[in-house]
Amino acid sequence: MMVSRGATRSPVIHEFEAVIVGAGGAGLWAALELARAGVRTAVLTKLYPTRSHTGAAQGGVCAALGNLEEDHWEWHMFDTVKGGDYLVDQDGAEVLAQEAIERVIELEQMGLPFNRTPDGRIDQRRFGGHTRNFGEGPVRRSCFAADRTGHMILQTLYQQCIKHEVTFFDEYHVVDLLVDDGLTGGVVAYRIADGELHVFRAAAVLLATGGNGRMFRVTSNAHTLTGDGMALAYRRGIPLQDMEFYQFHPTGIVGLGILLSEAARGEGGYLLNDQGERFMERYAPRLMELAPRDLVSRAIYMETRAGRGIGGQDFVYLDVRHLGREVIEAKLPDITDFARIYQGVEPLTQPVPIQPTAHYAMGGVPTDIEARVVVDDRGTVLPGLHAAGEAACVSVHGANRLGTNSLVDLLVFGRRAGRSMAEYCRSAAAPELVANAHEPVRAELDALRTRGVGENPNHIRAELAAAMMDDCGVFRTGDGLRRLVPRIRELKERYERARVQDAGSIFNTDLLEAHELGYLLDCAEATVASALAREESRGAHFREDHPERDDGDWLKHTLAYRAEGGPRLAYKPVTITRFEPKPRTY
Repeated sequence: MMVSRGATRSPVIHEFEAVIVGAGGAGLWAALELARAGVRTAVLTKLYPTRSHTGAAQGGVCAALGNLEEDHWEWHMFDTVKGGDYLVDQDGAEVLAQEAIERVIELEQMGLPFNRTPDGRIDQRRFGGHTRNFGEGPVRRSCFAADRTGHMILQTLYQQCIKHEVTFFDEYHVVDLLVDDGLTGGVVAYRIADGELHVFRAAAVLLATGGNGRMFRVTSNAHTLTGDGMALAYRRGIPLQDMEFYQFHPTGIVGLGILLSEAARGEGGYLLNDQGERFMERYAPRLMELAPRDLVSRAIYMETRAGRGIGGQDFVYLDVRHLGREVIEAKLPDITDFARIYQGVEPLTQPVPIQPTAHYAMGGVPTDIEARVVVDDRGTVLPGLHAAGEAACVSVHGANRLGTNSLVDLLVFGRRAGRSMAEYCRSAAAPELVANAHEPVRAELDALRTRGVGENPNHIRAELAAAMMDDCGVFRTGDGLRRLVPRIRELKERYERARVQDAGSIFNTDLLEAHELGYLLDCAEATVASALAREESRGAHFREDHPERDDGDWLKHTLAYRAEGGPRLAYKPVTITRFEPKPRTY
């Protein structure tokens, strides 16, 4: 509901009970729950909702339905904890595994067109790290709609939101989070169409803005995944948790990073080196290509380092030729088309060149299992602020996310966020706005647009992505991370003097991309500081100078607070309920 607009350059003020930032799977399910509860809600998205990055998720969503073979949620929970190298908070993993079953069935009832078994049940396939009977062997757990599962989830939830008359503000770029005196007050957004600032006042806010993969040169992430929600919280004194854990997916298109889903390996695809070997036998003899992603990515790098990359280069092959035309066309249509379009390779008759690509942030804004943002090691909740999806860290992924668990996370904790926000709004009202609360971000945007002389932000962005890829990628060392600390500080200083070329206000994407660069620099700063401090190897964080996992000193979560001179780090314990840490073998 729009209330007022004052004099020239004063923002448009909107009054809602709840505001959701982001219209991917987590944001849409939260919006649906709030609409069902009768809470006046605004969904702000810098894209049209069905272009959100959830739509890029391909392979499936895991739930222990047991439609093709015996399965149990306890097995799914164990795989999640083990896959996360025991940094997973196990109360969250239990919620994830149990409620996955209910959420998938609910999606089916909403009309999501899952692939079917001959007798009409939801079809399921294997996926990396998902096993039967606590690790004995692979299990068919991933529910899928060909290799377009995320797209189908996004379309289904958006249709439900339209049915329930959710209010959307499309192409509104959120540029500030309003927090005053320990209470959430709303957000400031930039309307892309005309450059006007809009203030959305609300008692409850959900950050569901996705990940920050654009801080790497080679990534599967869309151009819009720039860590917005993470950086907005970080700038308001909220810590970022476990930012050192960033997952590289093993099978990205060489040079481009566009993802070829794990579904290909779930259906029986092989990884081959230059000698034609299925080299995963050396690294994960039980699960082979279906080992967790961190392990498979490192294996590819180790093969290429040993000179066994294709033609001695830095990539290997994904081979699906033996699966046959029927399986490929019915279950893997999109990813095989990607190979044809972007590489000129025919997967029916040729192996596909692949290499690891930056894919998923296990870290983010810390939350409890109700998706409420917490601000310290004691679990203190910031009233009214919630986070869900990749922007959040409820720590169900720990040090390494299992394939398909990202979509499970969206569904389970997006729904929980909506219900928690609805409950909060029943007893809380939005606080009064501080006068001119929008002015700091207006000044920042105006400086980027009107500064007389300044560097092109695109140059800074490219240097950041190259530096992060080189020294904070699949393999890390203390020396490389120490080089990055002053490098990022220098890039941040240059960003403070940057200037965009477009001085206009109508669809000024040049300005907004420059503002996103500020978010990426904040996320990179927290990532590098956290990675340098963690002197062990765990999950996706592999330190060549500290190659062993160290539960004695490092079985704990990192909290990175923004501070002068660089992040201030603190730590909090991992929640362990059922599964004590053990060596992680596959």
